[in-house]
Amino acid sequence: MSVLKIYLVDDHQMLIDGLKALLEGESHITPMGESNSPTKALQEIIEYRPDIVLTDINMPEMDGIELTKEIKKQCPEIKIIALSMYGERETISDMLKAGVSGYILKNTGKQELLNAIEKVSNGGTFFSEDVSAEMMKITSSPSNPKEISLSLREIEVIELIAKEYTNAKIADALFISERTVETHRKNIFRKTDTKSVIGLLKYCVDKRIIKPLK
Repeated sequence: MSVLKIYLVDDHQMLIDGLKALLEGESHITPMGESNSPTKALQEIIEYRPDIVLTDINMPEMDGIELTKEIKKQCPEIKIIALSMYGERETISDMLKAGVSGYILKNTGKQELLNAIEKVSNGGTFFSEDVSAEMMKITSSPSNPKEISLSLREIEVIELIAKEYTNAKIADALFISERTVETHRKNIFRKTDTKSVIGLLKYCVDKRIIKPLK
């Protein structure tokens, strides 16, 4: 197993030290850089090219949203997990648009942190429970009773379908069975009232459930 290189960004050193303590002893993960300055962090991230960046959102100089945008612009292959004290809907939405693959709260435990890193490193997405609840509100509109409501897991499946993943590959990425993937696919097509993958992806792009396909 290759070692995952993690870069930590937070204007509070105590938080960085806490994250390093949680990751200590994990042979397949190494914190290879850290910074309290988003500006300095951006320079080092571009130079070091870590696999994953764990970043705070509310920081001086440059917030996590702008930092994420710059990282994805310069190094689109780098995965980013946001760290926050709160799961506010507007902030979650802004971070998703900026390009994060995960969003966890700062009170997370070691196992959730490791789960987030593992899923994101494998091409998936990870959001803590409170954040997932807010995301559900983002993807559904209370003003329109006919608007569909997709679960976080269904959105993850759609994102991987957009990457042309097979059911087997989706199952591996999300740590679920192929039968469960097939059930999600059926539910997704039923909810979106689409009949083909092309129709599904067009629907999801139009509804801004996923980003426009490149």
